[in-house]
Amino acid sequence: MSVDAPISPERADLGTLPPRVRIAPSPTGDPHVGTAYIALFNYVFARKHGGKFILRVEDTDRVRSSESSEQAILAALRWLGLGWDEGPDVGGPHGPYRQSERLDLYKREVEALLDKRAAYPCFCTKERLDGLREDQRLSKTGRFGYDRHCRELDPAAAAARIAAGEAHVIRMKMPTTGATVVADGLRGNIIRENAESDDQVILKSDGFPTYHLANVVDDHHMGITHVIRGEEWISSTPKHIVLYQMFGWEPPRWYHLGLLRNADKSKLSKRKNPVSVDYYRELGYLPETLLNFLGTLGFSIGGDVERFSVEQMIEHFDWARVSAGGPVFDQAKLEAFNGQDIREMSVDALYRRVVAAVLPEARIKALLEQAQPRINVLDEFIPYVSFFFGGSVDYDAVLPKFRIKKRTRAEVTGILKLYLDEIEGDERARGFTVAGLEAFSREFCEGHGWKPREVFALLRLATTGRTAAPGLFETMHLCGKDRVRRRIREAIERLDQGENW
Repeated sequence: MSVDAPISPERADLGTLPPRVRIAPSPTGDPHVGTAYIALFNYVFARKHGGKFILRVEDTDRVRSSESSEQAILAALRWLGLGWDEGPDVGGPHGPYRQSERLDLYKREVEALLDKRAAYPCFCTKERLDGLREDQRLSKTGRFGYDRHCRELDPAAAAARIAAGEAHVIRMKMPTTGATVVADGLRGNIIRENAESDDQVILKSDGFPTYHLANVVDDHHMGITHVIRGEEWISSTPKHIVLYQMFGWEPPRWYHLGLLRNADKSKLSKRKNPVSVDYYRELGYLPETLLNFLGTLGFSIGGDVERFSVEQMIEHFDWARVSAGGPVFDQAKLEAFNGQDIREMSVDALYRRVVAAVLPEARIKALLEQAQPRINVLDEFIPYVSFFFGGSVDYDAVLPKFRIKKRTRAEVTGILKLYLDEIEGDERARGFTVAGLEAFSREFCEGHGWKPREVFALLRLATTGRTAAPGLFETMHLCGKDRVRRRIREAIERLDQGENW
């Protein structure tokens, strides 16, 4: 592996250089609208100032990261029109652009910290750390975190333990006095007492870096001048600044955007609402409309102008026009925007969009395969497959069918809620394939003491709004992950209301 030297490590005034910004998604799930939101602001800022927009894949979570997730994220950003100047697919002078391909660099930089005594090996076992957390919880002192047990180990003794093959991690040696100031371009100075931060793990026992080390090393070596990311990283930024100081590097400028919120101000989550870009693409939202909507959540051109293109956002972009608050992701507003844009199209343009987004050949053939054994005339095709389209289904006629003998309403809604929770983290169900869904679902039934015919009937009703449909798992696969999750949530809501029970 070769990694280029960092860009201008001695630079003193980042404002004099064309900016270099990045989006760094973790390929552990579907392409999130929050990722698109952060990408939009990085893209606009770079284009405004003639800089570079870099895409870097943070795939250090070896359990959850997958190539399919990476490809889905890249495809979603391309669909939105947020192209990047450097990245794993287009290359560039400062690659590789996947963190899993940069391990030699991280190890080299960690060795530099160890030589400076700015970091140290920690041999604490999982059992000891679990016990420490439990003791801290029971003590009710309010102090949580690592107790620096290995911080002052004799270096020679530590080296001997490493040479003997003892498992260990590397921790940064956080200062225990003073404070770190985060100069945030949106929020002003944020001050954090160093004593409040524990000695963060920066290199895991498997040789992979944690986010904290990898993003600092990569941002420096890729010459990132401005870090524009979500506010969830504010609490970690003091540690990142200390790492920059330990290395002797100039830190970038920081801008932490507000997290997208549900209507109740809770963090936007797939457990409550569709959050995948793919969901909105599959339902037929227009990419330019979704980008316009995301832009309005944190930026204002001013006056009475609510609708604007990315080009207009670039033209008028100024940090003074960006809000640091947590904007509400209002799906009704997004749908209104999309309807307005659809009505402004010519019929010819709309026809092309509908065919490309809703009726692509591959999808129609897959639906025909399901319908062929069950229709007698061609005109029955559309009614038969109608539930494969749209976000919601009509439950009015089938709510009584959710009753299962000897099961209460609370038990029915409870098992559906458990299904939603557990399918999120199951590896087999990640790709929402027919085989993966079936394997997960059968084991789920066995694990919770429900008969498959009971749970499968509930899933069929929730997914299709019908008692009869093509094979359950073929149906769930063709409906898609986000559509199925949304419908199960809606079925639960209707059942929780006690309707027709």
